[in-house]
Amino acid sequence: MATLLWIIAVVLVIAGVYVLVARRDLLWGIILIVVGLLIGPGGVSIFG
Repeated sequence: MATLLWIIAVVLVIAGVYVLVARRDLLWGIILIVVGLLIGPGGVSIFG
């Protein structure tokens, strides 16, 4: 389960960076990055 959450977190952060750079959408980029960091193993996991 931890590996799956880590992969999801990485995908969310990469998607957030892509949205910030390519689409220049600041709000969605920040939201995706923050959610990715919260889900990741280094952050506060919302699944316990």
